[in-house]
Amino acid sequence: MSPTLSAGPLTLRALRETDAADLHRLINDWSVVRMLSRPPFPYPRDLADAWIADTRRQAGEGSAFHFAVIRDDALIGCVGVSLDRSRREANLGYWLGRDHWGQGLATLAAGRAARWAMASLPIERLTAFVAFDNPASAAVLRRIGFSDSGQGRQPFLSRGGDHPVTHFTATRDAITPEPAPAEPSATPRRTLLVVAAALIDSAQRVLLARRPEGKPLAGLWEFPGGKVEAQESPEQALIREFREELGVDLAANCVAPFTFVSQDCGRFHLMMPLYLCRRWHGVPQPREGQELAWVDAARLEDYPMPEPDKPLIPLLRELL
Repeated sequence: MSPTLSAGPLTLRALRETDAADLHRLINDWSVVRMLSRPPFPYPRDLADAWIADTRRQAGEGSAFHFAVIRDDALIGCVGVSLDRSRREANLGYWLGRDHWGQGLATLAAGRAARWAMASLPIERLTAFVAFDNPASAAVLRRIGFSDSGQGRQPFLSRGGDHPVTHFTATRDAITPEPAPAEPSATPRRTLLVVAAALIDSAQRVLLARRPEGKPLAGLWEFPGGKVEAQESPEQALIREFREELGVDLAANCVAPFTFVSQDCGRFHLMMPLYLCRRWHGVPQPREGQELAWVDAARLEDYPMPEPDKPLIPLLRELL
């Protein structure tokens, strides 16, 4: 089932059977449907019922996620992403009823769906295409981080044939909100001390956590841990972070330093010691909305990670 998301004055939620009449009224408009590749025109009323049922089936299968765009408790359009798992990408599509154009609402809805997809789905990029005669939609894509990636032709059922389109692509870095402005050059850069641990189970698998939506680098996988607070040792911080984030109790004598990362991250310099742990109390639980995965060492490279974590992979593979 598609989750419920907030985007300013908008709510994005799963489509319901009761949305069919409003959906039909909004999309059965030549100015709307001519910009969409799949719907016919005129748009039959029963097709709205069938399409809503199909979106629920696709969400259950995990092949696509479609959202009703709601404002003031009324349906104003739809936005969705369709997965291509073999290519690790998803296609973004959206439309709004004509009365809701020109208010920045498409940017809100499409941007929210794009950020959710990057943070929650097994993808590395988003794609989209826009008809040549739809510059407003192209502008929406550029505003939320997409870049032109070529031109082509696409069948448009309502127009009765192929029509020229512009293709767009967005990576996670482009969709992720911009980082805070750099500190003035006169301000000394600080060193940020972050601690992480590789929990290793009896099957020699390593625990990874996926950063949840709303956090920097959302959607990337990492070794669990966190920032070392003032007056904490790295071991104390590790024990605290694992208790707060995973509900796991570590003992200081059960974690062993393994290696470390020292990397320039622009506004700060990152220092991250990595510990190994094979014994703990409790079952790791995602207490902060993150996704967890036990991963064989040979498959660690299959999980997209932040740059500082990547050099740790070959060292763990050699160890395990």
